[in-house]
Amino acid sequence: MHHFSYKDGQLHAEDLPISAIADEVGTPFYCYSTATIERHYRVFKESFPQTKTLVAYSIKSNSNLSVIRTLANCGAGADIVSQGELERALAAGVPADKIVFSGVGKTASEMASALDAGIYQFNVESEPELQLLNEVAVSANRTAPITLRVNPDVDAKTHAKITTGKSENKFGVPWNQARRIYRDADEMPGIRVVGVDVHIGSQITDLTPFKDAFGRAVEMARLLRGDGHAIERLDLGGGLGIPYRQSNETVPPTPSEYGAMVEDLTKGLDLELIFEPGRMIVGNAGCLISRVLYVKNGSDRNFLILDAAMNDLIRPALYDAHHDIVPIKEPAANATNLPFDVVGPVCETGDTFAKDRYLPDIKPGDLVGFMSAGAYGAVQSSEYNSRPLVPEVLVKGSNMAVVRRRPTLKEMLSREPMADWL
Repeated sequence: MHHFSYKDGQLHAEDLPISAIADEVGTPFYCYSTATIERHYRVFKESFPQTKTLVAYSIKSNSNLSVIRTLANCGAGADIVSQGELERALAAGVPADKIVFSGVGKTASEMASALDAGIYQFNVESEPELQLLNEVAVSANRTAPITLRVNPDVDAKTHAKITTGKSENKFGVPWNQARRIYRDADEMPGIRVVGVDVHIGSQITDLTPFKDAFGRAVEMARLLRGDGHAIERLDLGGGLGIPYRQSNETVPPTPSEYGAMVEDLTKGLDLELIFEPGRMIVGNAGCLISRVLYVKNGSDRNFLILDAAMNDLIRPALYDAHHDIVPIKEPAANATNLPFDVVGPVCETGDTFAKDRYLPDIKPGDLVGFMSAGAYGAVQSSEYNSRPLVPEVLVKGSNMAVVRRRPTLKEMLSREPMADWL
């Protein structure tokens, strides 16, 4: 569910017309709905009524400070993968004892900063990382609470570029080596083993891979307890998918179905459960708004050329991802849809958002929205072709705030000092 709907013939974000935002900030821009973010967090959290849980929002999905603060105010923690994300989480008001640090390439300085901040746990992904973390912790006279991310070799049946739980993926320690590595960890003076971590990928739309992976994680927790380890936590990662299409798509499991499955697998274990949802919370809470520059009639197809480009929303080019594209002005009930290739102005053939997409008769100057763009949209944007990063706008009711402004070209150029010899 999201809070974008047509009212009086115009698409609204909550109670605010999208066209009014466009008039104020220009296009393209990202628009986020506070009500949707808050509702999605609440629905997910309430799916685990019988269990102690930490919902650590995955900052990589949307790292805008106001989005993080909105979730922190709801009680969310944060899942981070860099020192920059640590600083964002803290600046947005996430308590350090609700922050978990994931990722395969943590540096010594990042580890030291996280230890100084007092984060809740490190999700360790390899033996070399474990050894380095021990050295950093000992030198700082601290103890690092850790889980090992165990790779369960489960196929999440999602896009190859966002699956993380198969043996050929770079993530986690091999299943058959985990117990030995846990034994080694227990002997390290700077390490305190607290749990088991597993994460198998993103945009998963079937409970079966989750059930297979979580079942293996529960089995590992039992084995480790039998080995004498104090396993208190089970970190089950994120990955629950969202609907990207209004129709003709498999409907992902609901949070309540997901929660019931998890509770059934973990009942009687007396474990704190940690979840790291990102897309599920913010994906459908955001859209990218663009204006049509030209309608170009080609020899065998028609093009909608927009002022948004692949540098603003790279998911279609990177993952062949689908986003519903809707006109901001509500089309008539009997409107005829025509096929268009929807493209941007960047000098790349890959700057294509959709091919043969059937849309109403859209004209130059009209506004369109890319739906379900709240996750992995603005965070993956760039200044390719020297195009400024687009604004991000947060809406609450009939109020709006520009929570990232569009830089000027002069500001962009000022970051690049000329070499002295030039």
